[in-house]
Amino acid sequence: MIFTFEFTKTAKETLAALKHSPSLEKRYRAVVKALNTLSQNPRHPSLQTHKFTSLEGPNGEEMFEAYAEQDTPAAYRIFFIYGPKKRQITIAAITPHP
Repeated sequence: MIFTFEFTKTAKETLAALKHSPSLEKRYRAVVKALNTLSQNPRHPSLQTHKFTSLEGPNGEEMFEAYAEQDTPAAYRIFFIYGPKKRQITIAAITPHP
């Protein structure tokens, strides 16, 4: 099942900043690869997707975290909720792991 994406303003801005920063090219490619995998299979083992209990969506939806990078200092993560439409994922944030 293929999912389409909706991006929050924050997620769009982060993705654009990664894309236009030569020093973050590797991270940008990792995030794009993770997004492609996420659209095909949100539960793909490489994403290590899991519920993120510290945050929730704007209407109380469950928030999930997927890994764009692993074993890297400040590895990037993708935070998302399912919906609002069927087969749609809303990307809430793309951020480095603290």
